[in-house]
Amino acid sequence: MFAALKMLLVFVLLGVPAALVGIPWSALRGDFSTMYSWGMGTMRMGLRFAGVRVRVVGLENVPMGESCIFLSNHVSNLDPPVLLPVIPGTTSVFLKKSLMKIPLLGTAMRMGKFVPVSRGHSREEAQKSVEAAADALRSGLHITIFPEGTRSPNGNLLPFRKGAFFLAADTGAPMVPIVIRGTAAMMRKGSLKLYPKSGAGEAVVEFLSPLRPQNYASKEELMDAVRSAMEQALARSA
Repeated sequence: MFAALKMLLVFVLLGVPAALVGIPWSALRGDFSTMYSWGMGTMRMGLRFAGVRVRVVGLENVPMGESCIFLSNHVSNLDPPVLLPVIPGTTSVFLKKSLMKIPLLGTAMRMGKFVPVSRGHSREEAQKSVEAAADALRSGLHITIFPEGTRSPNGNLLPFRKGAFFLAADTGAPMVPIVIRGTAAMMRKGSLKLYPKSGAGEAVVEFLSPLRPQNYASKEELMDAVRSAMEQALARSA
């Protein structure tokens, strides 16, 4: 628990002042890049202060100069702060709509074109989310999605939601599968305790080879290919 408190302390002590200064500064300049950089730096510092080591593999697989759709497995609340700072460039994120209501953080996420998603959302709401994500891609941002929609209780991939694949079909953006290892042992589902030395003692983020929507006959075929790539990568580490 002490490690989690140290991480949270860094997030609050650095994140709140950064938001108080960065939100009006970004609004005046019409540029979110500085605020984004501060946010990613705060995540890195929080992880480091808590003793969480992060190792990145396969970064050479990320297409340069293109807005990409990143899809990652999800096993722990530790996944977002581990993953987001290591994604090259600037990424928007599909996230729970309720997170947008958090003071300061919600405002910063809206400025960063983060895409809110409601659980059990209607077809109309899903279409709005895809349109918002497509706008973010066109503006030069990446999109990061946990396609399972929730954390897996045992590390096995849950069924994928289809929003990311509608987005890929609409935009033609390359999809980059990602697998995260080690975070489930550090912070278990349903627990706020953080054990940074559990398991191998590090979180590993592996970027897999990109898949291009135009090479697949349907959204379902693309989804199966992404899932297969992630399952194979997870099996190699089992």
